[in-house]
Amino acid sequence: MTFGPWVPGVDPSERLARLRAMRAIGLTLARRFPDLLDALERAEREPAALPVALELLERLPALNKRRMLGTYCDLGRAR
Repeated sequence: MTFGPWVPGVDPSERLARLRAMRAIGLTLARRFPDLLDALERAEREPAALPVALELLERLPALNKRRMLGTYCDLGRAR
Protein backbone atom coordinates (compact mmCIF):
# COMPACT_ATOMS: atom_id res chain seq x y z
CA MET A 1 0.00 0.00 0.00
CA THR A 2 1.31 3.45 -0.86
CA PHE A 3 0.22 6.74 0.63
CA GLY A 4 1.35 10.30 1.11
CA PRO A 5 4.66 11.21 -0.50
CA TRP A 6 5.18 7.60 -1.59
CA VAL A 7 2.31 7.54 -4.12
CA PRO A 8 3.80 6.80 -7.55
CA GLY A 9 3.40 9.56 -10.10
CA VAL A 10 2.45 12.29 -7.63
CA ASP A 11 3.40 15.77 -8.81
CA PRO A 12 6.83 16.78 -7.41
CA SER A 13 5.47 19.90 -5.71
CA GLU A 14 2.70 17.86 -4.08
CA ARG A 15 5.26 15.24 -2.98
CA LEU A 16 7.30 18.02 -1.36
CA ALA A 17 4.23 19.33 0.45
CA ARG A 18 3.39 15.83 1.69
CA LEU A 19 6.95 15.24 2.88
CA ARG A 20 6.97 18.54 4.75
CA ALA A 21 3.65 17.72 6.38
CA MET A 22 4.97 14.30 7.44
CA ARG A 23 8.16 15.88 8.80
CA ALA A 24 6.22 18.54 10.72
CA ILE A 25 4.11 15.82 12.30
CA GLY A 26 7.28 13.89 13.10
CA LEU A 27 8.82 16.93 14.76
CA THR A 28 5.79 17.09 17.02
CA LEU A 29 5.12 13.42 17.71
CA ALA A 30 8.35 11.55 16.99
CA ARG A 31 11.18 13.96 17.79
CA ARG A 32 13.14 11.18 19.48
CA PHE A 33 13.58 9.45 16.10
CA PRO A 34 16.01 11.84 14.38
CA ASP A 35 16.95 9.30 11.71
CA LEU A 36 13.38 9.37 10.40
CA LEU A 37 13.25 13.16 10.47
CA ASP A 38 16.59 13.38 8.65
CA ALA A 39 15.41 10.88 6.02
CA LEU A 40 12.20 12.83 5.41
CA GLU A 41 14.20 16.04 5.01
CA ARG A 42 16.67 14.33 2.66
CA ALA A 43 13.79 12.97 0.57
CA GLU A 44 12.62 16.56 0.00
CA ARG A 45 15.81 17.11 -2.01
CA GLU A 46 16.47 13.60 -3.27
CA PRO A 47 13.45 11.50 -4.31
CA ALA A 48 15.73 8.43 -4.30
CA ALA A 49 15.76 8.72 -0.49
CA LEU A 50 12.00 8.08 -0.24
CA PRO A 51 12.35 4.30 0.35
CA VAL A 52 14.69 4.91 3.29
CA ALA A 53 12.21 7.33 4.87
CA LEU A 54 9.38 4.83 4.44
CA GLU A 55 11.46 2.02 5.95
CA LEU A 56 12.28 4.17 8.99
CA LEU A 57 8.63 5.13 9.36
CA GLU A 58 7.66 1.46 9.24
CA ARG A 59 10.19 0.70 12.01
CA LEU A 60 8.73 3.16 14.49
CA PRO A 61 7.27 1.66 17.64
CA ALA A 62 3.59 0.91 17.09
CA LEU A 63 2.18 3.76 19.17
CA ASN A 64 4.43 6.40 17.56
CA LYS A 65 3.67 5.07 14.10
CA ARG A 66 -0.08 5.03 14.76
CA ARG A 67 -0.01 8.61 16.06
CA MET A 68 2.01 9.87 13.10
CA LEU A 69 -0.13 8.14 10.49
CA GLY A 70 -3.37 9.04 12.24
CA THR A 71 -2.40 12.70 12.36
CA TYR A 72 -1.31 12.61 8.71
CA CYS A 73 -4.68 11.08 7.74
CA ASP A 74 -6.53 13.70 9.79
CA LEU A 75 -4.63 16.42 7.96
CA GLY A 76 -5.74 14.96 4.62
CA ARG A 77 -9.38 14.80 5.72
CA ALA A 78 -9.34 18.48 6.67
CA ARG A 79 -9.32 19.45 2.99
